[in-house]
Amino acid sequence: MTAASRWDRPPALRRECEVEMCLGIPGKIVDIYEKSDLRMAKVDFGGVFREACLDYVPEAKVGEYCIIHVGFAISLLSEKEARETLDLLQQISDIEEELGPGFGTAAT
Repeated sequence: MTAASRWDRPPALRRECEVEMCLGIPGKIVDIYEKSDLRMAKVDFGGVFREACLDYVPEAKVGEYCIIHVGFAISLLSEKEARETLDLLQQISDIEEELGPGFGTAAT
C-alpha cells in the first residue's frame, strides 16, 4: 500500500496503516569489551548507561560518539554532531511537553 492510498481510506481504517518509528540516539562510548564473541560497549546517554553491540562499527574507540539503534551502534559521529542531534531531540521533547502527546498527528 502506498502512502497516498492510505489517506484514501476512511479515518477509522487509517490507524491500521500507521507505523511507529524508532530513533537512533547518539551516545558516548565509555568502555569496550567482548561478550559472547561480540564486540560490545558501555554507552553513556547523558548519565543513562546502556550496552550496545559494536560489530557494525569495528573502528569505534572509547570516547567516540555513535548512533545506537535497537542495541546496535550503526554509525560514528563527531561530538559536535552528537550534541546538535541531542539538542534537536530535546527541542522535540519540549514541544511535546508544552502541546501534549500526539501534537504532530492528524486528527481522525
